[in-house]
Amino acid sequence: MIPFSPPRMDQKIIDEVIDTLQSGWITTGPKTKKFEQRITAFCNCKKTLAVNSATSGLEIVLRWFGVGPGDEVILPAYTYSATANVVWHCGAKPVFVDVNADDFNIDVDKIKKAITSKTKVIMPVDFAGYPCDYTEINQLVRQSDIVNLFVGNTDVQKTLGRILVLSDAAHSFGAQCNQKMTGTLTDVSVFSFHAVKNLTTAEGGAIAFNLPTPFDHDEIYAYLNTLILHGQNKDALAKTQKGNWEYDIIEAGYKANMTDILASIGLVELERYSEDTLVKRKEIFDFYRDTFAQYPWAELPEYDQKGKISSYHIFALRIKNITLEQRNLIISKIFDKEVSVNVHFKPVPMMSFYRSQGYDINNYPVAKDLFEREISLPVFYDLSAAQMQMVTNAVIESVNEVL
Repeated sequence: MIPFSPPRMDQKIIDEVIDTLQSGWITTGPKTKKFEQRITAFCNCKKTLAVNSATSGLEIVLRWFGVGPGDEVILPAYTYSATANVVWHCGAKPVFVDVNADDFNIDVDKIKKAITSKTKVIMPVDFAGYPCDYTEINQLVRQSDIVNLFVGNTDVQKTLGRILVLSDAAHSFGAQCNQKMTGTLTDVSVFSFHAVKNLTTAEGGAIAFNLPTPFDHDEIYAYLNTLILHGQNKDALAKTQKGNWEYDIIEAGYKANMTDILASIGLVELERYSEDTLVKRKEIFDFYRDTFAQYPWAELPEYDQKGKISSYHIFALRIKNITLEQRNLIISKIFDKEVSVNVHFKPVPMMSFYRSQGYDINNYPVAKDLFEREISLPVFYDLSAAQMQMVTNAVIESVNEVL
């Protein structure tokens, strides 16, 4: 069976992890700090904070910005549940909007129609690693009529003076838009380094800050570094210094820090990311594109158009003019041919919890249509040329058997 997305675990990573284990320091420490600094340099953002997941990173930013009961956060209906769950955790209301038919990303026109005086944050999602229309989104939140509608309830909100654009960049580490890296495309971006992501730390994530003047990024980093460690004003490394045992809890914080074991994996992954990982993933995307382009039933994903370059995270193939039942049957037949595939995503308004809250997928017809026709194909570093051929053969044969 060809797997869907196994991580790349080789001797370089093993050696780096062993080095960490033998160093005497396995929790948040020097390697985590080095990883943060190298992400900042890679993305050219202003500051980076490593965390234990993208989910916790998103929630930490929402709480830092003061999002709470009575507030609204706009996000696409086509995303993973984590994007919406963190809004609920803060006591705010997720406001879903539909997506573009061509790239799965949030529809900017729909965003504008959804903005109210309660809107505090817009959370675009870079589906499959392809950046959203950030030029338009950034212009939107700066329009005078939209700015005038904004109500700042906290000092941070008043300092920004407008809606915060918080990018869910879980898929898009290393992607580009107009020659700028993700992490610099808007106010704050949050990356995921989960086991199935292009760059993995097993579990983990990072918050990339790119806030405008007059925000002090060193000050924000120091505060959030405290917030993600129970509100404790000294981390474990600082407390090991002679006579430095005493600490204080300055806020009821959270437990969301990254460890040096995780960061050690990330350091190796980052070192070879641009020149190796992304090159291989693009080769796979190009092979799939070139193979399926000759079939009239294939609708291919965008991944290098409109000044945008994907991180090649998910190859989201769509089959034209099929029903949900036909899509599911095609998937079943592909699995019968020893090839693992997936679906990204079942839109959040379709999930039981969100349906119980009154959300209806029929209000997001583009998202519903994309979901019913989408099949995600295997993309991972060790996928061989022979396996890529097996994948495409399995898909073609299965589609022909159903249609």
